[in-house]
Amino acid sequence: MSRQTVPNWSEDGLLQRLRSALPDLSGAQQRVVTSVLADPAMIVNLTVEAIAGQAGVSMPTVVRTCRSFGFDSVRNFMLALAQDLALSPHHLHRNVSLDDDAPEVSRKIIQGAISSLANLQRRLDVAVIDQAAVRLARASRIDTYSVGSTSAFMAQELQARLFRLGLRANAFADAHQQLISASSLDADGVAFVVSHVGSMPFMLEAAHLARSRGATVVALTQPDTPLAHCADLCLAVSVPQDTTMRVGTEAYLAHLLVIEILMVRIAQQLGPQTLERLRQFKQVLEQHGVDSSVYIGLY
Repeated sequence: MSRQTVPNWSEDGLLQRLRSALPDLSGAQQRVVTSVLADPAMIVNLTVEAIAGQAGVSMPTVVRTCRSFGFDSVRNFMLALAQDLALSPHHLHRNVSLDDDAPEVSRKIIQGAISSLANLQRRLDVAVIDQAAVRLARASRIDTYSVGSTSAFMAQELQARLFRLGLRANAFADAHQQLISASSLDADGVAFVVSHVGSMPFMLEAAHLARSRGATVVALTQPDTPLAHCADLCLAVSVPQDTTMRVGTEAYLAHLLVIEILMVRIAQQLGPQTLERLRQFKQVLEQHGVDSSVYIGLY
């Protein structure tokens, strides 16, 4: 086989070859292969530097590992891996097969989520998060827009957290309400649009209308979606595509974490009085038995 040709492992399966060879590899190469097997769908999108960082090895070690399996470059290794993934029968989860037992299913799903969130940490643009935090902290009104059940939950969660910070915030999932909201925003307002897919026409129409009114549009979406391109500030979330749902569990977790980071940065912008307000909220809910394990009757 020519070393200039991308090897075709569709019969044997590259992933199967990696699993079989794992015990015989050196310690450093084992770490590379273990990282690949933990989440191959994510690995195919990473740079050599990112793969090395995730495995805790040097970049030359990643190159040598790929060559040990007959590939002249990391790129050709990744092409073969992508081909193997395309042919794999994983429809329950990108790493799970029908014959996996419970411990294996648990390990693969949890490790996949860990890898996905570690990749989020590397790619997250904290400078954009800080820009968004400053703008939201100063906004006269923040209206959140969403499409679909998962995004609607995220928008409601975002609205509730902003409200607790003392900010004027609303959440709209209805297309007509989004347009009415967008038409009434001004330069002091923010339209915060949540959509992982980021391409629904009526949501984009509301975002464009809000911008035309002078409002700042903040998007929580994947990079390079139509929504990302139309926003003033894009909080970009990249996770491997789910095999069964448009927005899978890892996207769900990633969005929640970005919201959490954003809320903490906004609270820091607002200052010590916000901490006191949050303490008072917690105390009131506990006193009224809402957030307490022991109900305290008041009547």
